[in-house]
Amino acid sequence: MLSPQIETFIKVAESGSFSKTADEMYITPTAVMKQINALESRLGVVLFERTNHGLMLTSAGKSLLNDAVYMSDYAARSIEKARDIYDNENQQAIRIGVSFMTPAKFILDIWSQLQEIMPRLKIELIPFENTPENSVEILRNLGQHIDIVAGLYDENFLTERCCKAAHLYYKKLLFAVPVTHPLSKNNQLSIEDFKGYKVMLVRKDWNKYIDGLREDLIANGVEIEEFHMFNISAFNRAAKENLPIVTIENWQDVHPLLKIIPADWDYKIPFGIFYSPEPSKHVRKFIKVVQSIIK
Repeated sequence: MLSPQIETFIKVAESGSFSKTADEMYITPTAVMKQINALESRLGVVLFERTNHGLMLTSAGKSLLNDAVYMSDYAARSIEKARDIYDNENQQAIRIGVSFMTPAKFILDIWSQLQEIMPRLKIELIPFENTPENSVEILRNLGQHIDIVAGLYDENFLTERCCKAAHLYYKKLLFAVPVTHPLSKNNQLSIEDFKGYKVMLVRKDWNKYIDGLREDLIANGVEIEEFHMFNISAFNRAAKENLPIVTIENWQDVHPLLKIIPADWDYKIPFGIFYSPEPSKHVRKFIKVVQSIIK
C-alpha cells in the first residue's frame, strides 16, 4: 500500500546497495537509482550519502526509514485485518461428514455457544456410508468434499489415515447386550460377569484403548469374536448371534434389540474431530472455538 519508491527505499536502506536491491527486485541497478533519485527530488532531501564504500543513510534518511518501516508493517496489518473481516462475513459452511456411527451430535450440544462466537457459522452435513473403504478414503482426503468427521481414535489410527484429530473428550467403553442374553438382566457389568461367554470386539490393533479391555477380558476366560469396524452391520450381527458387543456411552439408540449396560471399569477411548493436516482457515477457527467451548 506504500508507494513503490518508498518500498524501494526501504529495500536499499536494508541492503545498503543499489545492486543487491536490483537483484532482489529483478530490475537493473540503474532503475533502482532512478527511483531513489526521484524520491529524493520529490521530498527535497538527501536520503543517502554515496561513497566509495557504499551507501550510508543521512539523518533524514534514518528518520524516513524508521517511519517507513512502521507504515509498511501497519499497512500489512491493515490488509490482514480487512481480510479477516471479509472472511468472517463471507464464511464458508463447515462440511461435516456424518454416518450412522459418526453423527454430529457434539455440534447440537454446543450450538448456542457456537452461535454466540461465530454468528455467521453455517453447517453442511455430508452423509456417507460407513464402509471400511469409505472410512479410509474420506479421512485421507479431508478438506476436499468433507472438512471434518467426528469419531474415536488413537495415534496409530491417525497415522494410517493421514489425518489429525482435535481432542474433545474421552468416552467410556461399555457393552451393548442383546435383550435375550442372560447378562441383559444385570444393572451393572464387571469383567468377571463375562467369564464363559463370547463377546464381540473390534479387530485387534484397531485401537489401543479397546485392546486394553481385550487383554482384561481374555485374562478372565472370555472368548473374543472380532468385527472389522464400528458400523450397523456389526451391531446387527451382535443382535442376530446374541453376543454382547463393545460400544461407547451415548450410543444408546444404536440398535433396538441391544441394551447398553453401565460398567464398573474405567476403560475410556478418545473422541475428537478429524481434519486435514493442512486445514483451511475457517476450519482451523471452527475447531479452535469448539475446543474452547468443550474444555
